[in-house]
Amino acid sequence: MNIVICHTQVPYVTGGAEVLVNGLSAALREHGHAVELVQMPFKWYPAANLAKQALLWRSLDLEKLGGRTIDLVICTKFPSWAVRHPHKIVWLVHQHRQAYDWYGTEYSDFSLNETDRRARRLIVETDNLGLGEASAIFTISKNVANRLHYYNALQGRPLYPPTAHNLFHHKSYGDYIFSIGRLDRAKRLDILLHALKLTNSKVRAIIAGSGNEHEKIKAQAKAAGLANRVEFVGRVSDEQAIELYAEALAVFYAPKDEDYGYVTIEAMRSQKPVLTAPDSGGVLEFVRDGENGFICDSSAAFAAALDKLYYDRDLATRLGSQGRLDAAIVPDWAEVARRLTQLD
Repeated sequence: MNIVICHTQVPYVTGGAEVLVNGLSAALREHGHAVELVQMPFKWYPAANLAKQALLWRSLDLEKLGGRTIDLVICTKFPSWAVRHPHKIVWLVHQHRQAYDWYGTEYSDFSLNETDRRARRLIVETDNLGLGEASAIFTISKNVANRLHYYNALQGRPLYPPTAHNLFHHKSYGDYIFSIGRLDRAKRLDILLHALKLTNSKVRAIIAGSGNEHEKIKAQAKAAGLANRVEFVGRVSDEQAIELYAEALAVFYAPKDEDYGYVTIEAMRSQKPVLTAPDSGGVLEFVRDGENGFICDSSAAFAAALDKLYYDRDLATRLGSQGRLDAAIVPDWAEVARRLTQLD
C-alpha cells in the first residue's frame, strides 16, 4: 500500500513519539509498503495558535500525492488526526493532555481565562471530529484508551509500541539505581532524591536525560547532601543507555500518570526491577508489586525498596528475571505492522 504517517513534533525535541514514528515507518517499509512521513512543527502557545494548527491539518489533501493514490493514513498526535482521508486510522500516542487530565493542575499551561477555555473547547471539538472519523483507533496503552473513553466517549484498542527487543541485556546488579528520560516536573525525580536521603545503604543514582528541570534537580541533589551519590550524565546515546541499564541494580520510573513509558519495558528487557508509584499510569500495566518491581506510595517506601535490593541481590535477580518474562507482552514491529494494515 501507499501509506502516509501524519505526525506533529515540537522542534528540537525527540522523545517516545518520535521513536514510535521512526520504528513504524521502518517496519511498514520492511513489509513492502511505500511510506511517507508528513509532519508539521507543533507550537502550543499562545493558546489561540492551536486553532491554526488544527486548520492546517484539516486543509491538507492527502488522497493523492505524486500521482499515487494514498491507500492509508496513520495519525499519531494532536492535531494530526484533523486531516481528512477516506481511510484514516489513528495510533494514539496521547491527546493534548493540558486540555484533559492535566487541566487545572500544575502540569497544564492552560489558565481559567476565556481565551484558554475557548482553546480547550476547540481541542475537544477537534478530537471528537478527527478521531471520530477514523476507521480504527489504536492507543499505545490501556491508560490512553481509558482517557479517550472517559473524555471523548470513543473506543481505542491498546497496541503497545515495541522497543529494540534484542539490544537490551543484563550484565550485573550494580550499586546504582538508574533513571532516564526527560527532566521535567511530570517525571518526579524529587521523589528519588528524597528516597536516597532516607536510605541506610550506600546505593547511589545515575540520572540520564535533559530538560527544563535539569538545573533545578541538580540543585536539589546538592542541597540534600547527595552530590556524591547522584551522577547526572546528561543525554546519552542509545548504546550508552543500554549499558547503563545492563549494570544497574534497579530502575526508577515514577512519572505522573504516564501514557505508556518505554523505560518500563527497556528496564524489564534488561532484567531490572522497576520502582514506580501508584499513580504512574501506563507503567502499572506492567509492574506488579513484589513480583517484578515495587509500587511505592512514599519516599520512605522507595527508600525501603532500594535498601532491600541493595542488601539482597537474589531478590533483585528474582524480580528482574520475572520482569524480563513479563515484557514479552509487547509485540514486535512485524506484529504492529500487520495489525495496523490488516484491520478486522
